[in-house]
Amino acid sequence: MASVGLSRVLEPVGVLPQAAWRLDARAEVGPDEVRVRVERLNLDAASFRQLAGKHGGDGAAVRAEVLEIVRTRGKMHNPVTGSGGMLIGVVEEVGPQSPLPVKVGDRVATLVSLTLTPLVIDDALAGWDGRGEQVPASGHAILFGRSVVAVLPDDLAPELALAVFDVCGAPALTDRVVRGYVAAGRPVSVAVLGGAGKSGSLALTAARLAGARTAAVVVSDAERDALVSAGLADHVAVSDARDPVAVSSAVTGALGAPATVTVVCVDVPGCEHGAILSTADGGTVIFFSMATSFPAAALGAEGLAADVTMLVGNGYVPGHAEFALDVVRRTPAVRALFEARVSAD
Repeated sequence: MASVGLSRVLEPVGVLPQAAWRLDARAEVGPDEVRVRVERLNLDAASFRQLAGKHGGDGAAVRAEVLEIVRTRGKMHNPVTGSGGMLIGVVEEVGPQSPLPVKVGDRVATLVSLTLTPLVIDDALAGWDGRGEQVPASGHAILFGRSVVAVLPDDLAPELALAVFDVCGAPALTDRVVRGYVAAGRPVSVAVLGGAGKSGSLALTAARLAGARTAAVVVSDAERDALVSAGLADHVAVSDARDPVAVSSAVTGALGAPATVTVVCVDVPGCEHGAILSTADGGTVIFFSMATSFPAAALGAEGLAADVTMLVGNGYVPGHAEFALDVVRRTPAVRALFEARVSAD
């Protein structure tokens, strides 16, 4: 089972790298491993929000905690949120038995979480102010035979491609679910909670391209205005996704009925029950937020007698990277939103 990285697990022994507390991040590669020279990390939204909130926006303190997490755990695995992010870099060495489609010198993005990626930082993150999700960095990371990786495209800035790759599972799975309903001859409406964010804007666009009517729920007038200006949703409503009754009313008011598919892309806890209430019987809820409490979702659906299918967006759908890039290339308004976010970071 070397292809899944078991030899890199230091404690507790016997678990897979994602579940491990600490990994061996030595630079020497095994026969089926790949070493990447790190250029930039992309912290996932839930993790960065938690760290920034904990330290009151003190960038130096956020930077120090990220360094400490990586130093003690051998990976970027936030112990509070359980999430990490991803990275871009250049392939330095490829083991002779590696099945990954990369070669030395390729500039790549990892499409697996930093929570299972052995990682060493050697520049103390000196180029990062601790105030954004994208983190200039120097160091090395190790990929396993079962890892997923993509060579960076030539037509997009690396920072933009990294931001897209970070959430590329969301539009691909949304597309798959919507097309399943369409193939069954059912009209489809999709509500996206957190529709102005990276995963939310991509999920909205993928749903519309697949033939669904769409509604976005956002937290502020500014986010509503940005989405309306971009024209990415048929309807946009402002509501706190943590308020079940309010968000359900917002979705029903926008679409005229509960949504066939509700996609949760909000990076704060407490959005499970609103998503369930917003979804029609026989519909589907897709949870893409790492802030989701899955016991709350399961028990909430049971308590509401809600006949809905609930999916965990695990970040991987075959072809998800190219699918997400295609959505960005085909939709200038989505690209503009991503470029604005990358610039702000």
